[in-house]
Amino acid sequence: MKLQTALISVSDRGGLAELGKALVDMGVKILSTGGTGQALVSAGIPIVPISEYTGSPEILDGRVKTLHPRIHGGILARLDLPPHRSTLQEHAIDPIGLVVVNLYPFRRTVAREGVSLEEAVEQIDIGGPTLIRSAAKNYKHTAPVVDPSDYSMVISELKANSCELREETRRRLARKAFQHTASYDAAISNYFEKLVAPAQEHPGGLSFSLTRLSTLRYGENPHQRGALYAPHSEMPSGVVGARQLQGKELSFNNYLDLHAAWALCGEFDQPFCVIIKHNNPCGAALGDSAESAYRKAWACDPVSAFGSVIGFNRTVDGNAAAAMSNLFIEAIIAPAYDESALKLLAAKKNLRVMQGNPGAGSSFLEEVDVKKISGGFLVQDLDRYRLRRPDLKPVTRRTAAESELNDLIFAWTICKHVKSNAIVFAREAQTLGIGAGQMSRVDSVRIATQKAQSSLQGAVMASDAFFPFRDGIDEAAKAGIRSVIQPGGSVRDDEVIRAADEHDMAMVFTGIRHFKH
Repeated sequence: MKLQTALISVSDRGGLAELGKALVDMGVKILSTGGTGQALVSAGIPIVPISEYTGSPEILDGRVKTLHPRIHGGILARLDLPPHRSTLQEHAIDPIGLVVVNLYPFRRTVAREGVSLEEAVEQIDIGGPTLIRSAAKNYKHTAPVVDPSDYSMVISELKANSCELREETRRRLARKAFQHTASYDAAISNYFEKLVAPAQEHPGGLSFSLTRLSTLRYGENPHQRGALYAPHSEMPSGVVGARQLQGKELSFNNYLDLHAAWALCGEFDQPFCVIIKHNNPCGAALGDSAESAYRKAWACDPVSAFGSVIGFNRTVDGNAAAAMSNLFIEAIIAPAYDESALKLLAAKKNLRVMQGNPGAGSSFLEEVDVKKISGGFLVQDLDRYRLRRPDLKPVTRRTAAESELNDLIFAWTICKHVKSNAIVFAREAQTLGIGAGQMSRVDSVRIATQKAQSSLQGAVMASDAFFPFRDGIDEAAKAGIRSVIQPGGSVRDDEVIRAADEHDMAMVFTGIRHFKH
């Protein structure tokens, strides 16, 4: 049926005037509410106020304005059923073929620091979701439009099809509408969960709605499908919100490695570089500049650096870009790049150059770590623990020197981002050898030793969990390690400490573990 009447009530008024003008030019009558109606009138677009159409004024400070039989009858009527058409005629109800509604900015409101419960509650839309759901349910006869980015498509199709939308289009709009309301309700539900859940517990119920941003070429392997999602109706943040400045399409595995790089880069304030391979750092270092940090990180394991993802916490300049010119790299992520760097990197056409987004989203998903298992999900707090000097507990006869303490804390921070069982050797803010993901901790020590490209004499060792036996200490001592940082807490701590004393090693306990599975 040709579109004759549209209802428009929006919070986001982007593109509103263009939409209203196009509809009026096609002879469509527009019903509208307070603020939206005023905006349309100000743009020279005639409307019929909803209160005038229903004969009922807006009441309760605007809380009730669209909840009326003349509105929902016009939206929900099935025009293919004669009794429905008769009812519309009997009650002088116009069929409403287009419902353009988006909702109060609840997420934006509750994301503000210091927002009160009363302010949040006032941003819970009632009439809007009802209009959207009514139109989406009756999509064969009414088209719901919730996204301003769809306005141009709707206008074009109406103009091309004698002021009608195809059923396929209406079905797609209905799907988007239900996603919109589901996401909105999820945000409200999670907000109230946080209000009532004890601070020491995760919420009793979780709801989240995701929107597919892109379909990937494949998942971890070519026989697996892959896609990228982000919380619905939010600006993408973190790695998902990073800008791609050049290069091929990002793969599933690129995203995983970019996330690992970006997360570790956020741990340091000084210029820092990390080289990631298969979700583990194979080299990491602090430096005086992005270039020096990269050179030190690369020197840790040049072989593994081939085909890696590299992260920086500083602007990549021409010197840093030139230093990387001879290495095959899958992707780079940094907060910014200067012009000379972009010019040099452009020579590698397939290299993915990403400008990271330092902001964090406001959804619950940004606050926790979620892992899928068969039949459900595991949810935990993000591991945001940062070690401080006062947290260190010396346990050996020899105490660590100041330079050793600096290196111990550096190695411990890197270790937090290495798959367990994790061992990190370091010296002068540079990793020297990394043992990752082994079933036995002593094997991780041996692998870290084998990986070392330079002498380990005087270096430090970090272990993400306690040493269950003294063998790991003995192996480290053979390699020249002088200081050890570990959580402690083993039933054999005394044995492990004695081993360190026998080798004249300094050892400190942190009392905190950093398993990363």
